Amino acid sequence: MGCLVYSDDYYADIGGHVFPMEKFALTRQFLLESGTAVASDFVAPVAATDEEVRRVHTAEYVAKLKEGRLSREEILVLELPYSRELVRASWLTAGGTITACRLALGHGFGGNLAGGFHHAFADHGEGFCVLNDIAIGIRAMLAEGQIERAAVLDLDVHQGNGTAALFAGEPRVFTCSIHQERNYPAVKPPSDLDLGLRDGADGGEYMMALEEALTATLASRPALLVYVAGADPYAGDQLGGLALSIADFADRDERVFGAAAAAGVPVAVVPAGGYAADVRDTVRIHAETFRRGLALVEDRA
Repeated sequence: MGCLVYSDDYYADIGGHVFPMEKFALTRQFLLESGTAVASDFVAPVAATDEEVRRVHTAEYVAKLKEGRLSREEILVLELPYSRELVRASWLTAGGTITACRLALGHGFGGNLAGGFHHAFADHGEGFCVLNDIAIGIRAMLAEGQIERAAVLDLDVHQGNGTAALFAGEPRVFTCSIHQERNYPAVKPPSDLDLGLRDGADGGEYMMALEEALTATLASRPALLVYVAGADPYAGDQLGGLALSIADFADRDERVFGAAAAAGVPVAVVPAGGYAADVRDTVRIHAETFRRGLALVEDRA
C-alpha cells in the first residue's frame, strides 16, 4: 500500500544553492536502506493540471512561469534561477501533494517527499517557492468535495506567509504557524494562529507552543491536516535560529501524529525547508517524520 509520493523528476538543477534539491532522492534512499520503507510504499505523482494550479495562482503568473516571462525582479524575489526544468518540477511537486492528500484521506497518512512551498503567493513566488503546493492540494480536495474543512500546521522555522495570505478569509481552512519570529519573511501576513518564538528557543519552549497549536488546530475540526514538517528548526540549520535537537524532532512528530490520530484526523505531510550544514541531518529528520507517518498507517491496518 503506497503512501509516499516520489519522483526523480522532483530534482531541478539550481546550481550551487543553499536549498538541497538532492534531499528528495536522499530521503527516499534513507527510507529504503534503513528498512523503514520498501519500493511498494512509493507511488509516482502526476503533475498538477493548469486548472488545479489556477485555483490558487493567477492566470497571469501561471502563464509567466510556463512561457518564461518572469521579470528579473520576480526571479530575484523567488531566489531561484528560472528554468523549464524548475517549472516542470514545481508542477510535479504540486501534483504530488494533491496525491498525498488523497492518500491521507484514504489511509490516514500520505507523504510527499517534496513540497511544503509555503512562501508562494497567488501572483508570485518567493523564498525558494514557485507554487504553493499546500494550497493547491487543499483546494483540490475542497473542489472535488473530498472534504469540507482542512487545516495547515506549519512547523517550518519560517512563517508560512504565502499560505496565510492565500487562505485569509477562507473559513474552511485553518492556518497555524510556529516559527522563529525574527527570521524570514520580514512581513508576515497573519495566519489564524501564529506562534513566533524567540531566537534560540529550545525543545521545551517549542513543545509548549506545539501543544497550544495542536489544541487550536484540531479544535477547528478539519477533515484533513496538512503537516508542513520543516527540518529547519534544527540547531544545526544554516537558515534557522532555533535550537531543536534530533530527539526534539522525534518528540514533535510523535505529538503531531498522536494528536491527529486521537482526533481521527488524517495527515498529509510535506517536508518544506531544511538547510543543515550536513545534508544528512536534514535527510534524517525528514525520513524519521515519514517513518512515523507510515507507522500510523500500520496502526490502522
